[in-house]
Amino acid sequence: MILLNFNKNADGLLPAVVQDYRSNEVLMLAYINQTAWEKTLETGKAHYWSRSRNSLWLKGETSGHVQIIHRILVDCDNDTVVYKVEQLGGAACHTGHRSCFYRRVENDGLVTDGVPVFDPDVVYGKK
Repeated sequence: MILLNFNKNADGLLPAVVQDYRSNEVLMLAYINQTAWEKTLETGKAHYWSRSRNSLWLKGETSGHVQIIHRILVDCDNDTVVYKVEQLGGAACHTGHRSCFYRRVENDGLVTDGVPVFDPDVVYGKK
């Protein structure tokens, strides 16, 4: 087992930068704990720790937009990872956008680039 430095932070969480394995587009930033790390290595699917729900989270568990791991990079301090993934369903963001980074700063505001790939109300059962 590859040992990451989960003791570096009081909460035991480490950042995971998620990129498309083909284009290197940054799709999202999430956090992992030891359990999420082990499940990711075991299954080949990205697992994270949801800080808002305080629980383990398989990406795509609700939406079907699973992330298949193609490569994992570990930084020099063993406290940050980069997941190179195949994003199934075309979108990583719960808002329906391909990437969570779909807004850019322009002047004193944010401008949205692109359009959602899916309607989150339909996917997450709010309609």
